[in-house]
Amino acid sequence: MTETSTRRLPRVRASELVGRGWLNTGGQDVALADLRGKIVLLDFWTFCCINCLHVLDELRELEQQYRDVLVIVGVHSPKFVHEADPVALAAAVERYEVHHPVLDDPELVTWSAYTARAWPTLVVIDPEGYIVAQMAGEGHQSNVERLVRDLVAEHDAKGTLHRGAGPYVPPEPTAGTLRFPAKAVALPGGTLLVADAGHHSLAELAADGETLVRRIGSGERGLVDGGPDEARFSEPNGLTLLPEDVAAEAGYDVLVADTVNHALRGVRLSDGAVTTVAGTGAQYLVGEPTVPSPLPGRTDLWRAGAARAATSVPLSSPWDVVWSPQTGTALVAMAGNHQLWAFDPRDGVVEPVAGTMNEGLTDGDPREAWFAQTSGTALATDGRVWLADSEVSALRWIDPGTPAVAEAAAPVVGDVVGLVGAGAALAAARTAPTGPADAWSGAVVGTAVGAGLFDFGHRDGAADQALLQHPLGVAVLPDGSVVVADTYNGAIRRWAPSAGGDGPGEVSTLATGLAEPSGVVVQADAEAGGVTLLVVESAAHRLTRIALPATLAGEVLDAGAHRTQRPVTDIAPGELALDVVFTPAAGQKYDDRFGPSTMLRVSATPAELLLDGAGDDVPLTRTLRINPEVGEGVLHITARAASCDADPAIEFPACHLNSQDWGVPVRVVPGAPADLSLPLHG
Repeated sequence: MTETSTRRLPRVRASELVGRGWLNTGGQDVALADLRGKIVLLDFWTFCCINCLHVLDELRELEQQYRDVLVIVGVHSPKFVHEADPVALAAAVERYEVHHPVLDDPELVTWSAYTARAWPTLVVIDPEGYIVAQMAGEGHQSNVERLVRDLVAEHDAKGTLHRGAGPYVPPEPTAGTLRFPAKAVALPGGTLLVADAGHHSLAELAADGETLVRRIGSGERGLVDGGPDEARFSEPNGLTLLPEDVAAEAGYDVLVADTVNHALRGVRLSDGAVTTVAGTGAQYLVGEPTVPSPLPGRTDLWRAGAARAATSVPLSSPWDVVWSPQTGTALVAMAGNHQLWAFDPRDGVVEPVAGTMNEGLTDGDPREAWFAQTSGTALATDGRVWLADSEVSALRWIDPGTPAVAEAAAPVVGDVVGLVGAGAALAAARTAPTGPADAWSGAVVGTAVGAGLFDFGHRDGAADQALLQHPLGVAVLPDGSVVVADTYNGAIRRWAPSAGGDGPGEVSTLATGLAEPSGVVVQADAEAGGVTLLVVESAAHRLTRIALPATLAGEVLDAGAHRTQRPVTDIAPGELALDVVFTPAAGQKYDDRFGPSTMLRVSATPAELLLDGAGDDVPLTRTLRINPEVGEGVLHITARAASCDADPAIEFPACHLNSQDWGVPVRVVPGAPADLSLPLHG
């Protein structure tokens, strides 16, 4: 059993909830005194953060089960400038179906009072107003449920538990054809298929982008296969149209990234039938054991995935998907664990192709690359796939490194032109026992725009100096330049390569004033001699047409640069004692069935900040050596801990994996504390 800290938090009164205002309370402010007698769970979140969205989903069942004794309070502490906009926050609360009060904390006042260091962080307060637990990251659903159950029993017996309704007041419902649409794709007949995320369905619209032709999916959140009226999705996002030959073999025409179901779904356009083709419906958690591959000769299963039946592989929030003719696979932006995966719809096999599951921006070898919640994909005519890497506010790419097939050389408009027949060319070249990742074995990853996790803004000009803000969509123009749905800037941006291809390229702005654009469909405009962009304006619940001139020229704007502002932790130079606190929940023990039950990974930006202590090891404590010559930086810390029910009488014990990534901004100050404690669960 792995040794680690088992100390408990001291008995401390919870701090008051202070912010700019409240949502989901009918306009009323909420004080901790109003919640006395209830178990209170503070969820520190920000709506850009995929881990925070995972926690919202984890808490839904708990919230329903204990609604008369448990009050969940979302404390929204923004990372990006856009997230501090109260209108944007209200839209996010509606978009993600948050059914509890939310405190708007744009200045991070309550965040600082509770010493939160990571999104998400959970704090449990007992009915008498004392903090009883703090935990960071996701995967704590079972721990929280057990704690709530114990607190109910304890305070029922003491007479300090008050049952009844909490302060939540649901907002007025909104109606419309679309509700927070995410992406769209042009279909061969001229209609448009839209991932209508807020309605948990797909909407086929006429060519005008407004008239509803049909809806695929009942509109109820869930994971159900079947016809268009009974099938269910959960916040679908990405769509890609398969080549005709591949679709004929697979039995469906459109591949859908069904994000909150952690699944890929296949849709047959002839009758609207929906089938789950990858994913189990459960989220893959970092650190889970791999499963041997059924492919002959494949024993080296890189990272978390496995070349095995796709419906037996847990996925993690697939956000977009695009067909790659050069590889004969669909490339999946697996936002939930910061990777790219490949899926073969003919063999029904899925496996990772790029990303270490560390969150950040690192190029080069795909197996060493770092991504950050990749949310948009688009195919270029040369086979390169362009990526909107949202949390690093970057435009990136992955080149498969394989020769282009003839059918893939045609101009690409949307996802349609140039794909038919490409699948057959690749299929003829495939030989067992390859998996879909083998087709990407010569790939390389690069970045056109973006600086890292904490730098963002709206700045045009040379691409190596340009800035975006949390882009979610990307598309390729006929001239090879790339447009970006720059979501949190409310803009459409364009990257164009330098003349001669020997520079970083140039970034300009094509349109502003959009409401969280999240997807773009490129349509040729033969009459005007230019191009029309069909922009998915997610927060405006509509598709918007933008006509571009033949020159495709845009404005050059500079609205400034920003860095994520969080409280900086002062640390001493020299030796720093790092302690990630993890205590298994009551009735649980460490889970060593698949090897060590804990893992700690440490790195730094800049790398020179750490003289010693970087890398991976088992214990959750480590001595770091901080460089006195580096004044400030960020410590990147990833911790995982597995636990199981401890009772030997339980035949099939429930096991859980807790994990969190911290990016801790630090300042090196002589005389500052020589220790850093981070609560994973305590």
